[in-house]
Amino acid sequence: MPINFKKCIYCLFYVVAMAVTSALASQAQPSTTDPVLEARVQDLSHKLRCLVCQNQSIADSDADLAQDLRSQVREQLSAGKNEAQIISFMVERYGDFVLYEPPVKKTTLILWVAPVLLMLGGLFGLWYRLKCRVIKEIKPLSNEERMQAQALLSTDTKVIEPEIKSS
Repeated sequence: MPINFKKCIYCLFYVVAMAVTSALASQAQPSTTDPVLEARVQDLSHKLRCLVCQNQSIADSDADLAQDLRSQVREQLSAGKNEAQIISFMVERYGDFVLYEPPVKKTTLILWVAPVLLMLGGLFGLWYRLKCRVIKEIKPLSNEERMQAQALLSTDTKVIEPEIKSS
């Protein structure tokens, strides 16, 4: 099987490009040298949702907004604000959605009740479906139907092969 030289060059280029880009990628380094402050930033960042990713905390997200929110948390902690003040600021600015675990209150009640209601609805639907299921009785064959079936099974069936005509 001949090797296509052009395809090999493309593959080699692709492998080199992937190796170079992965070598240049690096993990973001903390912008402060205070390990206690950085631990507090990380702890608080795990409690706040990335508004871009929506399924990650700002500590886990690489989105630009998440990096901005982490730096804002870092700045506010450096300024002497406590965790409750920072969370209050974020909720005031972005709403309860910014919290990774939103509080139970009137506006977020649907978030807490909906999964339970959906589960109960599904269980009720399954129960109703099983309860109302009709089990059909299998009627035995009549004598006439039994004789027809035996006749069909007992007859010799010949397989007719197509004839090949020679020209």
